[in-house]
Amino acid sequence: MEKVIINSYEDFEKLIGQQLGISEYVQLTQERINLFADATLDHQWIHVDPERAHVESPFKSTIAHGYLTLSMLPHLWNQIIEVNNLKMMINYGMDKMKFGQAVLSGQSIRLVATLQSLSNLRGVAKAEIKFAIEIQGEKKKALEGVAVFLYYFN
Repeated sequence: MEKVIINSYEDFEKLIGQQLGISEYVQLTQERINLFADATLDHQWIHVDPERAHVESPFKSTIAHGYLTLSMLPHLWNQIIEVNNLKMMINYGMDKMKFGQAVLSGQSIRLVATLQSLSNLRGVAKAEIKFAIEIQGEKKKALEGVAVFLYYFN
């Protein structure tokens, strides 16, 4: 799927209620999980000890941190949309975020995004993006929610 190109608030406004796109899959390898554990100081065995996880975990595998899955959002988002003529973009928050299913080490995820709403706050575009992070080959989503971004157009 081609990237959506936005050059103005008016371009964005035309997409309210529409699916913006679907990213490529990205694999959450054990190496990526370990690096995330190092960065966040969260070395819980369910994430970083494959042998123990194989024996003791109900998943029979290590799993990605939920926040690692969430942290992939900017990378996946950049595959879907390009917003031009910006001074800056700010992550304003998350609403209704729910982790639906663990991502096992080695599984691949992708982003599906829909522009839920857009409002003009004194020249700043507030975009509410309904998102789902899907796991390749699984019906249940890894993560769903609404990401809220502020776009400061030139």
